[in-house]
Formats: sequence, structure tokens, C-alpha cells
Amino acid sequence: MISVLFYGTSDFAVPILEALVTDPRFHVVGVVTQPDRPSGRHKRLTESPIKLAAKKFQLPVFQFEYVKSDEAFEQLRSIKADVAVVASFGQIIPQRVLDLTPSGALNVHGSILPNYRGASPIAAAIKHGDAITGFTYMKMDALMDHGPILSGEKIVIEPQDTTESLSKKMAAASAVGIADALIHFVNQDSKLIDQDHAQATRCKLLSREDGLLNPTVSTAAELERTIRAYDPWPGTYLMIEGQRLKILTSQVAKGKTSLAPGTRTISENLPGIVCSDGQILLLINLQVEGKKPLDGATFLRGKKGWAQT
Repeated sequence: MISVLFYGTSDFAVPILEALVTDPRFHVVGVVTQPDRPSGRHKRLTESPIKLAAKKFQLPVFQFEYVKSDEAFEQLRSIKADVAVVASFGQIIPQRVLDLTPSGALNVHGSILPNYRGASPIAAAIKHGDAITGFTYMKMDALMDHGPILSGEKIVIEPQDTTESLSKKMAAASAVGIADALIHFVNQDSKLIDQDHAQATRCKLLSREDGLLNPTVSTAAELERTIRAYDPWPGTYLMIEGQRLKILTSQVAKGKTSLAPGTRTISENLPGIVCSDGQILLLINLQVEGKKPLDGATFLRGKKGWAQT
């Protein structure tokens, strides 16, 4: 039986952990995840999805603010595992920690590497309008998503996909193959292929400020993709009369207008905003700051002057 130390934090990692825990070929000896974080309006400390899954399976849980710290290293050194599996962990793991497991560390990354190295690969693929994305099983080294590739699988991005929906599909697909991939990885019976580092692209850790939409510089199609890419985090919003207007879902209206970019208008009985290409972004579902979500038609009934500049 192969002993596994699992690193993960988000929902994306949960099916992967479950696949390993329920496979008799493996013994998950511990789970490393991010510390509990404040969440919601009342900023209550919230356990990560992986911590909750680990508790369900009665697995030991280790939480470090910085996995590169000496404290983390000493605790992790005491855990005897053959191999590490990493999925959406949220911290860079230093080489000395990766070296604690004799067979190394297998990472499940949410893109077809070397595309979209970094913290938000699924959102980046949607935002950039890619038709295809996928996941990669790769051997980790100390650099960001830099190590050689074991295998991967392509996944179609549907026109309605958000980061949340695409993450679920990708997590489910990667969980199906993780056990066999890990067996090949530990047995070293599949060739690892070096990435073409010259072709690498990168994506950043998203912040709340990234959700601000600017229709004067972006096309309607670009904003529609951004809204899906940033669902659920960091969300997207317009600044209207000094107030945040959260945009939950949208679509691009047919045809173009001669109105100036940034103009508020009504089209197809929905609120819209004119974008840089002259097309109108229709606001299907939205939320006034501090209020409950509304559909666009309901919003218009209580919002006088929407079409005025």
C-alpha cells in the first residue's frame, strides 16, 4: 500500500482526495491545508473544503500559515509518506518539503501546461475565450507549475461555463484518473515529459479589485467572459453613481449602437451598458450593494433614470 500526504484547500481538490481515500491501494496519512479564514459578512472563521473532507474521513489535518516555515518543515518531516499529491493548495511548496516524500510530489493543475501557470488557470481560460482547457498531472519542483508532465486531459469550455461549473467538471475528471496516474508516478513506469518553458503563459492570484468592469476599454464579449470567469471569485461589478452594482450574469445584445461606451441604456427590456465595440452588455441578473440579487427586468422597475447618462 502506498502512503500519501495530501496538500489541498479548495473544492477542486475534494474529489481528488476522496478518490485516493477510497482506493485500497493507498493510505492517506495526512492532509495539509490552509488555516481557517474569515468568511462572509460576519467574517466567521471558516474551515476549507478539504479540511471538512479530511474530518469526514477522520484524517490528520495540518494547517500552516507558511508551509515554507521551519515549524512546518519539522512537523511534515515527522510524517512518513511515500509520495505527496497536491491539488489547489494555495501556497508554493519549497523544494526541501517536496523532498520529504521519496517519490516526490504529483500536482493536479487546472490547465494544459505550460499554459496558465499560476493561481487562477480555470478563470484565465474562460476570460481569454479559450474553447478547450484541461488538467495536467505533473511532477512538482520548487518553481511555479514548472515540473515535467506525466499526463493530462482536455476539457471543452461550454459557452455558459463559469469558473465554478468548469472547476467541478475538471475536478471530477481529474479524480477519475488520479489513482492510476499516481501508481505510474510512484512506479516510474511512465515517461515524464519536460515542459516547453518558452511557451509558458501565466495567470495571477485574483483580488477583489480585479472584478471592476470597464466598458469604455473592453468589448461586450470580453466583459461577458470576465463575468463568467470571476464567478464565484472575485465577482464582478460596475461603479454606478459611486455605488457598486454587482453583475451576476450577462449576455451580449444583438447588433450595435452609436451610443458612447459607458452609456447606460435599455435593450430587450433589460438594463445594458454600452461597451468599447459599440455592442451592449445586457445585465441579466445583478445585485445592488447591500441588497438582494435581482433579475434585470425587476431592477429596472425600481431604478429610474437608468437610460440617462
